[in-house]
Amino acid sequence: MNDLMKMIKQAQELQGRMQQLQEELSALEVEGQSGGGLVKVTLNGKMEARGVKLDPSLLKPEDAEMLEDLILAAFQDAKAKVEAALQEKMREVTGGLPLPPGLKLF
Repeated sequence: MNDLMKMIKQAQELQGRMQQLQEELSALEVEGQSGGGLVKVTLNGKMEARGVKLDPSLLKPEDAEMLEDLILAAFQDAKAKVEAALQEKMREVTGGLPLPPGLKLF
């Protein structure tokens, strides 16, 4: 019975840490770049777009396709950074608790 109570308490603690992590992820902002910093995309920790900045030198009609590629590359860079930050925070929250591969907690 003691083991069951201990497991329930651990589950409640994990739930509280997950709630805190959700709040931290909402506040987290990560910037991805491409084109040597000419294009910047900002995402929050939930991978929601928060902003796009374009260097004025890129705003030429004949360069539209290149600009589209640069925006996409900057978004992918920001997404990779968010995923890395998320993995690190999950390690902190779970305290090394082994979770099944591919388990999505959000």
